Amino acid sequence: MIQAIHKRVKGRARYKVNQLYRSPSLARYLERSLANYPEILYVSANSLTSNILVCFQAENSWHDIGLLIDKAVKDYQKFPNLSPTEKVSKSLKKQKLAVNNAQDQKIENWHSITADTVIDILNTSKTSGLSSESATINLTKYGSNILSTIPTRSPVNILIDQFRSLPVALLGAAAGIAIITGGVVDAVVIMGVVGLNAVIGYITESQSAKIIQSLQNREQILTWVIRENQQVEIPTENVVVGDILFLKPGIYIAADARLIEADNLSVDESALTGESIRTTKTTAPASDENIPLANRLNMVYKGTFVTSGEGLAAVVATGKFTEMGKIQQLVNEAISTETPLERQLDQVGSQLVLVGMGICSFVFGLGVLRGYGLVTMMQSSISLAVAAVPEGLPTIATTTLALGIRAMRKNNVLVRSLSAVEALGSVQTICLDKTGTITENKMLVVEIRTTTQQITVGSENINPYTNDELLKLMHISVLCNESEVSQQENGEYVVTGSPTENALINLAISAGVDVIQLRQKYALIETNLRTENRNLMSTIHETNNHHKLIAVKGNPAEMIEICQWGMKNGEILPLTAEDKRAIAIENDRLAGKALRVLGVAYSHIHHDHNGNNHETNLTWLGLVAMTDPIRVGAKKLIGEFHQAGIDTVMMTGDQSSTAYAIAQELELSRNNQLEILDATNLDHLTPEALTTVSDKVNVFARISPSNKLQIVQALQAAGKVVAMTGDGINDAPALKAAQVGVAMGKGGTDVAREVADIVLEDDRLETMIIAVSRGRTIYNNIRKSVHFLLSTNLSEIMVMTTATAAGLGEPLNAIQLLWLNLVTDIFPGLSLAMEAPEPDVLSQPPRNPDEPIIKDSDFGRIMFESATISVSTLAAYSYALLKYGIGARASTVACMTLITAQLLHTISCRSENHSIFSQDKLPNNPYLNTAIIASFAIQLLAVAIPPLRNMLKITPISMIDTAVIGSGALLPFLLNEATKTSDENQKANLSNSSSPRLCASA
Repeated sequence: MIQAIHKRVKGRARYKVNQLYRSPSLARYLERSLANYPEILYVSANSLTSNILVCFQAENSWHDIGLLIDKAVKDYQKFPNLSPTEKVSKSLKKQKLAVNNAQDQKIENWHSITADTVIDILNTSKTSGLSSESATINLTKYGSNILSTIPTRSPVNILIDQFRSLPVALLGAAAGIAIITGGVVDAVVIMGVVGLNAVIGYITESQSAKIIQSLQNREQILTWVIRENQQVEIPTENVVVGDILFLKPGIYIAADARLIEADNLSVDESALTGESIRTTKTTAPASDENIPLANRLNMVYKGTFVTSGEGLAAVVATGKFTEMGKIQQLVNEAISTETPLERQLDQVGSQLVLVGMGICSFVFGLGVLRGYGLVTMMQSSISLAVAAVPEGLPTIATTTLALGIRAMRKNNVLVRSLSAVEALGSVQTICLDKTGTITENKMLVVEIRTTTQQITVGSENINPYTNDELLKLMHISVLCNESEVSQQENGEYVVTGSPTENALINLAISAGVDVIQLRQKYALIETNLRTENRNLMSTIHETNNHHKLIAVKGNPAEMIEICQWGMKNGEILPLTAEDKRAIAIENDRLAGKALRVLGVAYSHIHHDHNGNNHETNLTWLGLVAMTDPIRVGAKKLIGEFHQAGIDTVMMTGDQSSTAYAIAQELELSRNNQLEILDATNLDHLTPEALTTVSDKVNVFARISPSNKLQIVQALQAAGKVVAMTGDGINDAPALKAAQVGVAMGKGGTDVAREVADIVLEDDRLETMIIAVSRGRTIYNNIRKSVHFLLSTNLSEIMVMTTATAAGLGEPLNAIQLLWLNLVTDIFPGLSLAMEAPEPDVLSQPPRNPDEPIIKDSDFGRIMFESATISVSTLAAYSYALLKYGIGARASTVACMTLITAQLLHTISCRSENHSIFSQDKLPNNPYLNTAIIASFAIQLLAVAIPPLRNMLKITPISMIDTAVIGSGALLPFLLNEATKTSDENQKANLSNSSSPRLCASA
């Protein structure tokens, strides 16, 4: 399969691999898989020549290396349907990699060392970077640049956890007592039930764990580095110490690195330091070695991201040795926390254990006083205690959440955490970022206003060479612009950048301006980007004379204040107060049409000018108005949010008048009273005042990234459960702070997707209403399952307690109680967790996040339902006592009645409001139908099969007994459904009486 062609020096050999010819995937696989062997220092495969060059440790022979290559080729053939990356992952599981024995990376005070010294220590270069051979050596030496994964529960631990509960301990005690008293069959049955419960719990929890684990899967992230004099994009996991990172806006920083170049570089380090304000970076060494991370301005860290500017940085730590890696280690060592819902269910379970133990002790005491056998009553009491506690609650909750996540994924909603699913059901306010979320983020210039012209773009041909102001405006718009422009062989332009700046470039191109030549003529010297407190951008350019050109664009209101001159018919004239008022009026007119408006100005300064403020003495050129079309269906979606009782808030960097016009078009206010707040006023508000104001505002205009975070936190301080939607880098802090952060999957940035709790993979905001519906449904379904388990288990306690107190014998023995729980609890409870959304789920207000899963008002309903089932069962039991006396036949009637009633009660628990008598029918639930039919079938088998019948101590039943059992089960079902309809009507009447009425007079 392979052969050594020649060996130049010891530790270096070239091999021929026939299958390599025209197989780039095999080449990549061999390079990545062989690099993980500690014996191999460097490997390079060429699919055109079929050659593979390997550098290896001197103590190894070329023959041994050939065997490793042969093994790698065979491993590749074993996984024909996997990608090269997946093949490597698959084969690594079968090898002991050098990563496991990775050496510790030396810790240096990199921030206190000069950039040149850092480069010397790392043996790298800022222009050429590392060689491929050096990179491979460092990868082998230190391991891959990946964080340690959070440990998950092993299958063995999941299985063992099924036996770590108080109910199982009680059942074990009951089995032990049965063995001591000679009831071996009883003990086998009890432990059989324990085993079956454990198997069912193991299967459901394992499936849930797999679904949740799949949320951690990520697409491979690539990182730009400099290697061998070239900028190349490599997998982030292959970044090594000594690599030179190329930093630009919007990218995640792959590893801890020391800056060696920085050009207006700003980094968001909130993920590491907690500071939401972007940090401006420098290359100068720090004077103090012991300064905190947040003050190390010449360092960048893994997991943070670049917000603006560019830079180069030398990697000094990777993987678990990074600051983020150290935090990850602490996370792995910490005990995983439960979600609020899981904590509530645990609390309910603990309370039921105490109540159940108290009742069962009471039943045991009564039984002994009545003369029943001590051992018999002990077994029955312990079994009753287990019946009182719905041990399936945690399993049902986890399974419901996991299945809900899977269902949402089918609707292109990717949910990253269980807590986000819970929060979705209680979202009260949704903050919508305008650009790219409400709108399509496709800017188009529609109107231009100079001092002498008003031009509607598209309705007339634009020739800027006939008007000096228009030509100058277009030139400045092209120069004060970060979009990259290239030209293909066919003459077409390729414009890459933000939608706003792309729109300005496209306008100039369509008007006949040679933008590439223009930029070459006015070479860029410096760029001053928009900041938190400055809504302007300026660039400085070389000219052919002794001056520099200053190009400025930004918020018109701010631009007017710093312009002293205006251009009219090619002549520079002073800009009077009247001129400024006219510009302001025109700006308001354009903004009132829901257009985004930019002001454009310029100036010249002498080459000898050394001042830092170049944005003075500017000459005004005009206004450029653009539109960003509102997404189709956005208005309808806002209405659906309002119907669901959710307030909608829009955040935008646009002017107040533009934002107000868009909000009016969307009908953003639920009460038709639109309130808008300009973010320039936020700095004058105290946190308390902002909290008060935020609850009344629908639109926040002219906001910055830190303003978004302030607004989200203010709404939360007002007691709101907040969802934040966004797609850009500037949305990331607010996305992370909100209870539910929602990012766009296609058009969004990597940063936004990474910090968000939910990703809309199809970028359709309409999918958000589906997510809210599913979030509410999941919570409601868990409530239904809990309601069912509590009401049915309570009915068993009522039956046993009443019969024992009244001296009516034992309606159900210990084995029957266990069998009843097995038949009626598990599958019906799980089927309720898979209910489809109810028709009115989006017509209800959001739930209060602080309310318990079972409210005080629910207990009254549960008690009523349990009582109806218990009374009906005791009535059937009394009939059997009168006919047959105390014994197996009477117990059989009671057992069958209770089981049938509980299975029918599953239908009642499908909804708190809808009943079988309601006009609006619930969606079909095939899982519930299957669970009820299967449970009935199992019970009939217990009656029909003699060994099982004897074990359960039940007897065959007559037709009359069957009629009594059917009636005893059907009557409580009908009564519960009828009273539910009555409750529904009362609620409707109450709602109608409390709602405002509109009166008309003649």
